[in-house]
Formats: sequence, structure tokens, C-alpha cells
Amino acid sequence: MLLEGYRKEIFRPECNPGFQSLHCIAHLDEDVGQALPYLNAVLVGFDYIFDPPTVTFKTHGKLITIYPRKIAVNALKDEEEADKIMEWLKKEINEAWDNRDTIEPSFAGNPRPVVLEILKLLPKTNCRECGQPTCLVFSTLVADGAKGAEDCPELDDQEKQELQKYLSGFRFDS
Repeated sequence: MLLEGYRKEIFRPECNPGFQSLHCIAHLDEDVGQALPYLNAVLVGFDYIFDPPTVTFKTHGKLITIYPRKIAVNALKDEEEADKIMEWLKKEINEAWDNRDTIEPSFAGNPRPVVLEILKLLPKTNCRECGQPTCLVFSTLVADGAKGAEDCPELDDQEKQELQKYLSGFRFDS
């Protein structure tokens, strides 16, 4: 077992203390840096940095970044959710490390959609019917997987299909 324990720090974002969601930084008892390429291969992170090693995942609406000695998780409902995610990550890190002989390590991130390519497929009316102030903001949310073609009321069926076709080349975790 590579990762045996951690110490959690739960807080509200300083940039906007009125946010309802919480953030968690878990300070790891062990250095998991060597396991990150194996974990990236198993969970298919969307961003991998070689030096210093970090891997970032987006799953269940959370952005999770794993560093050698800490893990950062955003958009948590409560401390209980932080505990569940941290225990899941601990299990995944240990399994990836234990099975490293059978895993091809991955040092690359998953390709992501390009915001400007998404914007080209939108009506660019800035109508705000989607709840966003501009089509560019909406495009950014689509690129992050938070919104989809069905969330733009201005798109007709053919335009929605074109956007969905473009997005189908990318992996989005829910």
C-alpha cells in the first residue's frame, strides 16, 4: 500500500466566501508522485504535468488535482462528500500502484475541445437564454463538459447535431 493516510483541510473559497460549495486539500502522509502516471492511465486524466508531476481529473462535477504530497478537490457539498471522494482516490491510487506492472503509464492528458471551435458552432447572439451572459462563456462551459448542445435554446436540430458531433470526439466524465 502506497498511500496510507492523509489530513483533510476543508474551506470555502477565499475569492468568494459566499459560495455554498466547499474545497478540500488533503495533505498526504506519503509521496504518491511515482504512482501518478499509472493513475493517469487508469482514470484517464484530462491534464498531466510531468515536472512536478500532477494529474487533474474532472469527475462527478468535481475538479480533482493530485500532486505528490496533496490532493485538491473543489465544488464539494459537505465534509461527508469530501471523505467519500478521498477514500475513493486513496483506493484508486493504491490499486494503480499495486498493479503498476500490468499498467502502461500515461504521461499525456486527454484531448479537450477547443472553446473557439465550439463558439463557431453557436449562433453568437448572446441571447442569454442559456443562463450565461455570452456565447463565449457558454462555449467555455461546454468545453469543460458542464453544458451541452441541448443547453443552447437558439440552436436548431441540425446545429445541435453538428455541435454534438464535434463534442463526441472528446471524453467527458459526469
